Amino acid sequence: MPKVTVIVPIYKTEAFLTECIDSILNQSLTDWELILVNDGSPDNSDEICKIYTDKDSRIHYYFQENAGVSVARNFGLSKATGNYLYCMDSDDTLDAEFLKTSYEKAQQTDADVTVIGNYFGRYMPRPPALPTCAMMIKKAFLDKYPDIRFPKGIQPCEDGLFSHQLLALTDRIGFNPDGIYHYRHHKGGNHIIINKSCEKVLFQIPVWFDILNNFYDRYNLWDKHALHLVKFLECEPYKLRLCAMPFDKQQKQKLFNMIRTFYQKKLKLRLNKEDIRYLSPSFKILLTVKNFKQFQLKYQLIFIKVRIKLCLVNLIPMAKLRRQLRKKIKYEI
Repeated sequence: MPKVTVIVPIYKTEAFLTECIDSILNQSLTDWELILVNDGSPDNSDEICKIYTDKDSRIHYYFQENAGVSVARNFGLSKATGNYLYCMDSDDTLDAEFLKTSYEKAQQTDADVTVIGNYFGRYMPRPPALPTCAMMIKKAFLDKYPDIRFPKGIQPCEDGLFSHQLLALTDRIGFNPDGIYHYRHHKGGNHIIINKSCEKVLFQIPVWFDILNNFYDRYNLWDKHALHLVKFLECEPYKLRLCAMPFDKQQKQKLFNMIRTFYQKKLKLRLNKEDIRYLSPSFKILLTVKNFKQFQLKYQLIFIKVRIKLCLVNLIPMAKLRRQLRKKIKYEI
């Protein structure tokens, strides 16, 4: 039984696939297995994968008709035999110490989920959601919950929904600040696709809420993890979608109403004043204003104040203090 199983779904990434696989072969931790799942990619990925399986017995290759990244990852999870599981994208690479340091931290803390990387460590002790690249999962923990898998037909946020549910089911959450993941930006990458899919996201968000509603009902977590779910709303549909995607005014208002309706129906009465202080100032405005027009006005005021504060911070001569203040100020948005 290997220490770690790495799962890589593949679709139209032949230009980067060799570099991705090589970064796993070059890991200082050698007790791993790699599961490559070709999601019906129409390029030369099939030939590349077969070359590597001939070279190394730790590499296992599977082909499926195109069904989406969630189906590919779930198939990989079903074939995994490692003590810990890690999913990565086929156009990215890992630092040579990535698996070793992540595995060691998971072992030391007996973590069910290990958060990887300083960027995501800021959300500890219980992040609301994580991308696949930022978490290593204990297989025995995942096996206890066969109903929790990547949701089919959902993208983006398939990893956010998957991780949010797992994080709600355990208090054993570890952290590896030393894991370095090299994310590649390129034409056709997920970040490009997301920026072109506003209508798709608006169509899918009610499905996100249905998945969450069913999960919280099934495990009776509404009262215990209300803040955890509100933080998910703040992270995924609010900051990563409403604030970051190029929606037009009508689309923004529609998403604003979706978030507000879910919050008011399911979570408002379950939060207390102590919980509210953990939310960003702009998200608190969204939850408390009377309408979308009022939200826009107040959000713009906060945005202007933040820009002024950031300009003033640049005048501070001490670099460390500047970084700390910038981080605190940006949280207001």
